Amino acid sequence: MIRRGAFALLLAACAFAGGAPACAQGEDLTVLPAAQNGYQPKTTEWGEPDFTGGWPIDFLNGRTPLQREAKHGNRIFLTDEEFAERDAMVQQLEKRYENEDAQDKIGIGHWAEVGGANRRTSWIVSPADGRLPAYTEEGKRRSGAMHSTWRRGQDFDWVSDFDSWDRCITRGLPASMFPFMYNNGMRIHQAPGVVALQLEMIHETRIIPTDGRPPIPRAIGQWLGESRGHWENGNTLVVETTNFHPGPSATNIGTTGSPPENDTPVSGEAKLVETFTMTGPDSIVYDFTWEDPVIFTAPWSARLEWKRDDEYGIFEYACHEGNVQIRNYITASRAGRAQQREISQ
Repeated sequence: MIRRGAFALLLAACAFAGGAPACAQGEDLTVLPAAQNGYQPKTTEWGEPDFTGGWPIDFLNGRTPLQREAKHGNRIFLTDEEFAERDAMVQQLEKRYENEDAQDKIGIGHWAEVGGANRRTSWIVSPADGRLPAYTEEGKRRSGAMHSTWRRGQDFDWVSDFDSWDRCITRGLPASMFPFMYNNGMRIHQAPGVVALQLEMIHETRIIPTDGRPPIPRAIGQWLGESRGHWENGNTLVVETTNFHPGPSATNIGTTGSPPENDTPVSGEAKLVETFTMTGPDSIVYDFTWEDPVIFTAPWSARLEWKRDDEYGIFEYACHEGNVQIRNYITASRAGRAQQREISQ
């Protein structure tokens, strides 16, 4: 195992390696360093650790996949050769988006965000293979019953045929805490007894009381659940979230390596436990564990590293596109089926 004192060196070399030095020779690439390194942030005027500021979640995402490719086995970090390949791919992608001709052709260059490469093989760190656990039988059933514009071969007749992200309601949790192709801004605000996480995508804000108030009844479900937080070690915010309203997918296709049809169910029994550990004035290590015994046969955990960027601008999230897309999907789907019926007669 790696000593805590070695965390900063290994993290810089392996996790934050956008052209940084290689991983130390002989380091075990299957071991994730502990987040704690003893850093003590400044405190707010009411005495809590001060995490306020801009913390966009696209830092060095470099198209790191949610789930690990089988070829990496149980390795959390890439080898030097693998990192060089990923770095070259990311640089090529950046040039593609920067090229004006390419922007005109692919239509996304002006707003796509490409973070630098890192050495992580996947965001998921547990189970050891870096992949989502198997579904329970109920999880399989609920996944098969989900609707989304990302599902192939689906008809559209009413708003219930669209998921919460299609309808610009929410990207849900934990999906909202993973990087996307754009709108990755996040700001942390604090007041006595409360922390607020302002998310750029869909402009949701997570409200996290830290004043010890009791939980609300479990029968009350919310899109982003109900969170309660507390402080540990003078540098870590620990948050437990329950009371999830089923509907959103727990994963999102916009995060590389996610299931492609936004069909990862969330049950009312799901629980999210997060730790936000400030490891320096401009760095936070974000860890979480997602446990949903109705859906998954085991919990799964992920880690991301954040870097402060107080200049990151949060822009409009124009999801509705004129409030016509839901109607257009339904109209086109009905027309297509009517045409098929005419052809078959």
